[in-house]
Amino acid sequence: MRIVELVIEEEDDNLFSGIDAISIVEYPAIEENFVALNKQKEYKLAEVDTDKRLLTGALLVPNKMIYRKDGEDEYYIHFSKETVRKASEMFLMNGNQNNSTFEHKFELSGLSLVESWIVEDEVKDKSQVYDMDLPVGTWVGTMKVTNEEVWQEYVKSGKVRGFSIEGYFVERSKKEELSKEIEAGMELLKIKEMILQSEVELESYNDYPQSATNNAKRALE
Repeated sequence: MRIVELVIEEEDDNLFSGIDAISIVEYPAIEENFVALNKQKEYKLAEVDTDKRLLTGALLVPNKMIYRKDGEDEYYIHFSKETVRKASEMFLMNGNQNNSTFEHKFELSGLSLVESWIVEDEVKDKSQVYDMDLPVGTWVGTMKVTNEEVWQEYVKSGKVRGFSIEGYFVERSKKEELSKEIEAGMELLKIKEMILQSEVELESYNDYPQSATNNAKRALE
């Protein structure tokens, strides 16, 4: 089964690339449930309280294989630490804090990202306070729910258990990487031809040290 890395390329660093919304879903692809918080202490979603109406959870985990199926095509996607960080920064820079959906199907109002951070230390990170065991490089976020209907019908009822991101990325598959390697190989061949031409010119000098010429040939080989 093929593996595809999703990336944000530098030339696509604009309003139309990266993540444009956060969806609350029943089965998050990253397999991480969020935590609902109240004024006194932290609760897992099954024990939610109505005070603060804050949802904290992993938004994107680096190097985690996520299964996808498009018709007959089955494959895995994943994100590097660099892409996760870039996506988290662009989400805020593009002003998408209030963009949210339910199961990626329809837009919701009254959900806002009010806190966002990247896990820098597995032991000392704030996520440990909420009993979340997340790897370094994970993007974690806290969303404030001000929509009464969303809180009662989706969160408190248990219909949703985690976050899922949606946006636009560029696929970089193993095939594309191989293509880049072939391209690099062609460039090396051009350089080799240039060196061969230079070697012919060097041999025209009678006083050029034979040892240096031999060394150049060995280096070329």
